[in-house]
Amino acid sequence: MIQDRTTEITTLRQRAEEIAGYLRLDAKREQVAALEETTAAADFWEDPSAAQATMANLSAIKDEIDTYESVVSAIEDIEVSNELAVGEGDEEMAAEVDSGLRTVVTRLDDLEVNTWFTGELDSRDAIITITPGQGGLEAQYWAEMLFKMYLKYAANRRWKVDIHDATGGVEIGIDRAVFTVHGHNAYGMLSSENGVHRLVRISPTDEKKRRQTTFAGVEVLPVIPQTVEIDIRDEDLRIDVYRSSGPGGQSVNTTDSAVRITHIPTGIVVTCQNEKSQLKNKETAMTILRSRLFEIEEQKRREELDQLRGVRQDISWGSQIRNYVLYPYQLVKDLRSGVETGNVEAVLGGQIDGFVIGYHRWRVGSGSETPAHAGAQ
Repeated sequence: MIQDRTTEITTLRQRAEEIAGYLRLDAKREQVAALEETTAAADFWEDPSAAQATMANLSAIKDEIDTYESVVSAIEDIEVSNELAVGEGDEEMAAEVDSGLRTVVTRLDDLEVNTWFTGELDSRDAIITITPGQGGLEAQYWAEMLFKMYLKYAANRRWKVDIHDATGGVEIGIDRAVFTVHGHNAYGMLSSENGVHRLVRISPTDEKKRRQTTFAGVEVLPVIPQTVEIDIRDEDLRIDVYRSSGPGGQSVNTTDSAVRITHIPTGIVVTCQNEKSQLKNKETAMTILRSRLFEIEEQKRREELDQLRGVRQDISWGSQIRNYVLYPYQLVKDLRSGVETGNVEAVLGGQIDGFVIGYHRWRVGSGSETPAHAGAQ
């Protein structure tokens, strides 16, 4: 007997209407009209950098609107198909209705995720820095494992990645990794990864095959728009150039193209050596420096508003946000959201959506934590 799916379809339609409200689609349609008027101005391309940023913003907003409207259209098609299936007793069409409903649920889930990222910087690209913590050489190995995990995750999501620095460790692994992830809501999504990650396993470097616990820190910052003013004085900077090293160094080691920028007042040091061009490396290093200085100012502002996320922890025991246990059992567990899985291999292979989305669902549901820059102006 063919089941009438009218109730399920009505529920999905109501859910879609709620999501439209959360996404503020009416306001975004007005924003599209205003941006299109801006792009039509005769002097629009006089500032190429600003023009490209505007075009990217316009494209992202239009994509979001188009995605929502296509989901609504799919629900309407399913409604018609359901009426025909029930009215004519068409089992094949009924099966198509059931399949269509499952697809729409998945698409609505994806749209719901977008409603969680309403901060001004959530839609920005993300700068990620991975640093080994306690654990000696094994920590450097662990940092490299995390580095590869995030590269695979970005590839799964079809996000573009620019690697700025991936300095090899003394013997194994990496001493640090700095890279930018370009994608819709990249910062909003990846802010879930900010913190200390703990690994428990039998160390491949230990001849006695003892269990070892190691740590690595992951810092996630938004790429700050050029329109945000950040005071960086030339006299506060020390810029050094040197020959590139580490992974990929053979192809870029022909010139002194690597750049190290030290911000003297804060002691922040930023390095970039991926590009063959010294100028491009300097530009990238300055972009990272701006984001880190912005983070310092935001931290001060949050302290003044008594909205601290919490004191920064050492990259060691008791401060981790997620555990990755490979021995004596296999389990990855997020200590904030409670999300866990025994498929460690899949996680290290870049399948971390369950943890990323699970964290934000917990954050939104609990109301106990907000994105680092949700209220940035």
